[in-house]
Amino acid sequence: MSRVESLIQEAESKAKPVFERIEAISYRNQKRVLDAFREHRVSPQHFAAGTGYGYNDLGRETLESMYAGIFGGEDALVRSQLISGTHALSCCLFALLKSDDLLVSAIGSPYDTLHRVITGKNGLTAKGVRYIEVPIAGDGSADLANLYAVLSQKPRMVLLQRSRGYSSRRKTLSTAEIAGIITAVKETSPRTIVLVDNCYGEFVEEREPGHLGADLTAGSLIKNPGGGLAAGGGYVVGKKDLVELVADHLIAPGLGKEIGPSLYDLRTVYQGLFLAPHVVGEALKGAVLASAVLDGLGLKVSPRWDEERGDIVQMVELPGREHLEAFVRTVQAFSPVDSHVVPEFGYMPGYGDEIIMAAGTFVQGASIELSCDAPLRQPFTAFLQGGLTYQHTRYVVSELVSLLMTLRGDP
Repeated sequence: MSRVESLIQEAESKAKPVFERIEAISYRNQKRVLDAFREHRVSPQHFAAGTGYGYNDLGRETLESMYAGIFGGEDALVRSQLISGTHALSCCLFALLKSDDLLVSAIGSPYDTLHRVITGKNGLTAKGVRYIEVPIAGDGSADLANLYAVLSQKPRMVLLQRSRGYSSRRKTLSTAEIAGIITAVKETSPRTIVLVDNCYGEFVEEREPGHLGADLTAGSLIKNPGGGLAAGGGYVVGKKDLVELVADHLIAPGLGKEIGPSLYDLRTVYQGLFLAPHVVGEALKGAVLASAVLDGLGLKVSPRWDEERGDIVQMVELPGREHLEAFVRTVQAFSPVDSHVVPEFGYMPGYGDEIIMAAGTFVQGASIELSCDAPLRQPFTAFLQGGLTYQHTRYVVSELVSLLMTLRGDP
């Protein structure tokens, strides 16, 4: 047996109790999703593509009802017209905030693309919305003491980003931490809207932000809930009146949810939702394996293999730029699509730093498929996420271990 395979097997043995916990959560989430399919009596007629205005689109309307139930809301907007998680969140922000309203980001600065929606030249602050970021605590978690002080100003909205984004300091929020923040908001300022950016977090735990009292939750179908099959789209789940306002912003006031054709075969969206709890479990097991093995090589990883997880993202800190480039390129080289492509750092819309990205995916930008990206800034940190199958991630992790051992001259 090779040394690399020995390291992989040792990590798997050590992580077995964690794998079993992930599988138990996947099972319970699968049950919830299947119950929704059965309750709504899903049939082949729901898969037909809508056209034109999309009036009475049965597949779309049923899918939205299912999303509302699965994610703990009164209503939902699930549309191909929502291009990304950032787009879904942007629609929420612009639909519900007006000049002189106060928006509070509860856990530091949001992800690069969303930060531009808020503070960019055509963003919310340019329209007169006031904005405050509550810095994270020293341990990377939410600073509730500072948040309580800001809540005394009775903000119109509090934004919670579940995932860590490109931050090497802040932690991903668990559902328990999300519940604590929502409680703090509602106790201090009951009329404040709580919006949760749920990207990368769906089906990681048994409860979703909507089950915890979030007024709105938003995300992308090419991340967790699309199960690797959805070709695009985004969702917004929450209180009925708020979802209607977001729909009016996306479509047109007075038309809202009544129009908007599904445009393509909805079978992949339904089937992706059905597969999502399992696929997310596979991605989580892959992330745990990567964490265990790379930690064993002396690299800084977050979260550690035995820590509770709030999303599918695994952070790995590399010694230098050359290690980072080689790491990302290896993920690309062992991808099913564009394995021959060599990623380079470059500018991407919405990001302040150059980005290198391994995305050898069937759906462009689908981060529930195994992918890896990194901004060009110190510390040199790769963000590994996704994996439709544990076996694929295991294979890639073995290649990453071989690479890193070679780079440091291990025999």
